[in-house]
Amino acid sequence: MPAPSTVPAPTSDVVIVGGGHNGLVAAAYLARAGRTVTVLERLGTTGGAAVSTRPFPGVDARLSRYSYLVSLLPKKIVSDLGLDFAVRQRTVSSYTPDVRDGRPTGLLVGGGDDRTRASFARLTGDDRAYEAWTGFYEMTRQVAERVFPTLTEPLPTRAALRERVGDEEAWRLLFEEPIGAGIERHFDDDLVRGVVLTDALIGTFADAHDPGLAQNRCFLYHVIGNGTGDWDVPVGGMGALTDALANAARAAGAHLVTGHEVTRIETDGQRAEVAYRSEDGEGTVAAGHVLVNASPEALARLIGDTPPTPAEGAQLKVNMLLKRLPRLKDTAVDPREAFAGTFHVAEGYGQLATAYTEAAAGSLPSAPPSEIYCHSLTDPTILAPELVERGYQTLTLFGLHTPARLFAADHDTVRADLLKATLAQLDTALDEPIEECLAEDADGRPCIEAKTPLDLERDLRLPGGNIFHRALAFPYEQDGTGRWGVETAHANVLLCGAGAVRGGGVSGIPGHNAAMAVLGR
Repeated sequence: MPAPSTVPAPTSDVVIVGGGHNGLVAAAYLARAGRTVTVLERLGTTGGAAVSTRPFPGVDARLSRYSYLVSLLPKKIVSDLGLDFAVRQRTVSSYTPDVRDGRPTGLLVGGGDDRTRASFARLTGDDRAYEAWTGFYEMTRQVAERVFPTLTEPLPTRAALRERVGDEEAWRLLFEEPIGAGIERHFDDDLVRGVVLTDALIGTFADAHDPGLAQNRCFLYHVIGNGTGDWDVPVGGMGALTDALANAARAAGAHLVTGHEVTRIETDGQRAEVAYRSEDGEGTVAAGHVLVNASPEALARLIGDTPPTPAEGAQLKVNMLLKRLPRLKDTAVDPREAFAGTFHVAEGYGQLATAYTEAAAGSLPSAPPSEIYCHSLTDPTILAPELVERGYQTLTLFGLHTPARLFAADHDTVRADLLKATLAQLDTALDEPIEECLAEDADGRPCIEAKTPLDLERDLRLPGGNIFHRALAFPYEQDGTGRWGVETAHANVLLCGAGAVRGGGVSGIPGHNAAMAVLGR
């Protein structure tokens, strides 16, 4: 990554608070439009949660440490900004191990329609579940084609979006009734239901039948990416994206300043002053607009507004480096296929419901649900050539239904207990313990790290460790959302982070929309 600037100019057309990927998107668009732009980033590097690091001492493996797959980043942004960035499709969508009639089996989705159909038949005994699956995801694909383009347009009204969807069954399933009701209508098999439901629960602590529909909003954003719902592998890791964005912003003339923490924003609605501190002291930048690439809680603190309802994350993120992929109990599937897609663990429909109930009652799930994938199978460039030659692979695990509240009393002990239980649950599908496959770092320690919601709050200032900054919102106008979904109570202060309407995930959409709001487009 090119070296950032170190001294902010005293004035700028636009100050962007936070150099995560959304802030960099906004900076690139605004600088290309001729605005003077200053980005103030608290950490020593830009990228925020979308970074690649070498977490294991002495091991040349560059992992996407926090965020890891790409779906919601519009091709429009990549094209508009001329980004040197690419993604690769995974050859397999998912694999879910199971035991039926006392024998190990599983559901493999991907590798061709005939292969998927055969896997459904092997699991369930006939073609009905496969036909239901293809019908259901054809429905969500059509919704994706119609809804995704609106994410980089001014917010539609609810009625306009409903008309654009144009399918009353799809509208009811996604926007009106708890997603669990629709899943139960379309599918009979518990495992198949669970695989579908997982997209409603990534980073969202909710039951399938939660009347508040938090699970529906999460599901919607997981199935509409780029009009297909595909989740692709960033070539070179997630840091390749944010490096490309930083290069594009700087090439357009934006001033990227790291190691400068914003402490206060004052505004009269037309002009603003942004105060910061760094190792060299304190200072201010005057600006016409301020874009805040941080949480709504952080914005309220900086500007002196009443803070929103506290957010809470609910996930466990685990990074691993393996000497080899583990063998599976289900010998009908090659581990290179099973781990190339999303490998579901303890994510049957009933298991997910039980895990939610246990966590809501204040206990760690007895069978922690999680999903795993292997970046290096699709993109080995994140590993040094000698590691590739030796057969090393990465694993990224994302655990569900582990809300921040569970870690409050004794964080380190609970994290260790949860990691042990999560790996033990994975081991139930393996023919050898995962710990025997772990590589070792230069000090002889296993190459594995775990991040809880409280770790993410500490490292990245995600409120409560919530990867979306707050509860996701449906992508249409609601009270106080404004034209672009980035507006605040202050005319010249905009929210350009994940907490904006149509925020969440690695998308760049809030950054794009905040830039369009500044430019009056």
